[in-house]
Amino acid sequence: MTTGNPEAEQPSPTPEATRVEPPPAHTRTSAAFKGLIAGAIILLLLLIFILENTEKVKISYFGVDGHLSLGVALLPAAVAGALITALVGGARIAQLRAHARRQRRQASA
Repeated sequence: MTTGNPEAEQPSPTPEATRVEPPPAHTRTSAAFKGLIAGAIILLLLLIFILENTEKVKISYFGVDGHLSLGVALLPAAVAGALITALVGGARIAQLRAHARRQRRQASA
């Protein structure tokens, strides 16, 4: 028997139909975004360090002498440390990829 009300005739949704799947917890984009945020925070902290350490210091390196502010003098050391870390990390990633590629070839042979 129909009542003329279309809403009354539709079946009620099941709990499975109304369930919303959660978004993926970890993706490459989310990792990149988190890395950018961490990098921005570190850059901000480094900038604050440079601005707070403006006193002049004498720098001697392989016979070259000069005067720089302490923060600016430590900036190349921080950049060099970051580059060395990135190079070692990149080499390790390349090593792991090559190993995984060899393992796949051996498994398929």
